Amino acid sequence: MVVTRIAPSPTGDPHVGTAYIGLFNYLVARQGGGKFILRIEDTDRTRLVPGAEDRIFSMMHWLGLSPDESPEVGGPSGPYRQSERYDLYQEYARKLLDSGHAYRAFETPEQLSALREAAGGGIFAVPSRELAREESDARAAAGESFVIRLKVPRAGETVVRDRLRDPIVFRNAEIDDKVLLKSDGFPTYHLANVVDDHLMGVTHVIRAEEWITSTPIHVLLYAAFGWNEPQWYHMPLLRNNDKTKISKRKNHTSAEWYRAQGFFPEAMLNFLATMGWTHPEGKEIFDLEEMQRVFDIGRITLGGPIFDLERLKWVNGKYMREVFSPEEVSARLHAYLEEHGHHVPQDAYFQQVVRMMIPRIEVFSEFWDKSTYFWTEDYPFNDKAKKLLEDARDLLPELRTALGSAPDFAPATTEALLRGFAETKGLKPGKVMQPLRAAVAGTSESPGMFEMLEALGRERVLARLDRALGVVGAQ
Repeated sequence: MVVTRIAPSPTGDPHVGTAYIGLFNYLVARQGGGKFILRIEDTDRTRLVPGAEDRIFSMMHWLGLSPDESPEVGGPSGPYRQSERYDLYQEYARKLLDSGHAYRAFETPEQLSALREAAGGGIFAVPSRELAREESDARAAAGESFVIRLKVPRAGETVVRDRLRDPIVFRNAEIDDKVLLKSDGFPTYHLANVVDDHLMGVTHVIRAEEWITSTPIHVLLYAAFGWNEPQWYHMPLLRNNDKTKISKRKNHTSAEWYRAQGFFPEAMLNFLATMGWTHPEGKEIFDLEEMQRVFDIGRITLGGPIFDLERLKWVNGKYMREVFSPEEVSARLHAYLEEHGHHVPQDAYFQQVVRMMIPRIEVFSEFWDKSTYFWTEDYPFNDKAKKLLEDARDLLPELRTALGSAPDFAPATTEALLRGFAETKGLKPGKVMQPLRAAVAGTSESPGMFEMLEALGRERVLARLDRALGVVGAQ
């Protein structure tokens, strides 16, 4: 059975990179009819952030990448927090000591610094490696502080067989004896990762390519324990526009930021999929169900994918206008507005406004500022609108009279009336429409004029023209 996992650390905001790697682990597990596990790597106690674990769970739920096993849902391979597996790591570290694949190292930080300096910052020999087991046991029993290090073979090579690349060969002489168990008894990433993956039955390790240089350590650990290696897949890193590794200095890396901006989780997954994979039919828009159906991990592309925010907005806009129905968009938008403190009735008027605004926004966070005039009579007039009103000062009273005489405010009626009004005045239609838009919306940018007039209704439109006349008179 295929088993995949992600193992984020609760050290801050949930990262888009976790979502990216999580998606591909999820797809491989689902395609193989297997399990997708979420494990929390919290052994670095100094970096833990309160609440960060729950935010990881929240991100995965938002994206629809629900794990089969996790600290939340439990499972047969638990516990799923590394901090709760302390005794296991102690046990397996002892096994490595007993088999001669690891050793206790008693060097102080000062001694290690001196050794490192003498080696010019390169690989250096750790004196404790040569200690007899009896002396090591005695010093440990006497209470001397130590770490446990992997005893890397001095000769030969270690080969990483990544399924997305040619074999990668590492000379053992260039691999240092990594710490496996720290002086506080907690494991490092290397030991905990390998032990957990084996005990949880992980068959495919799909992670970022930055872990390639750590993989020979993991290969050596699997060999030391006598375990079969999983299949290795190291995904290309997400990158900024300048090709550097994605970072919060140059991009928004928190998945929570995208959720707060009102991106669709479906669009986010669609976009992230294209960061490392191409659809076999060349499609740009596809949902998670389709991904599961056509995904082939062999189509992973290793070029550095650019995390382009404008591209993500384009994908999100496609979902808003082409994938989801107006009713679906309206329901989601209303929930978003409520969550962000904008309380408006979910009525026919709201539906009407949403339909008009859908072509004009890419994400939900743009909606309120671009549609303020639909929700209040105290909307502001921007400078361009004020200039348009001033230039049409003499035209506005006549325009108000003409609109007041309209038999109804259906789009066809107001369009015919306003075009006829412009023709009578010897004006191009824009010379009438632009100041009218400025008057009823406070801006020169709005949805279609005639649909907007219908939504606002006669009474509000005439009242807004009166208000605009007051603004002009006050200038």
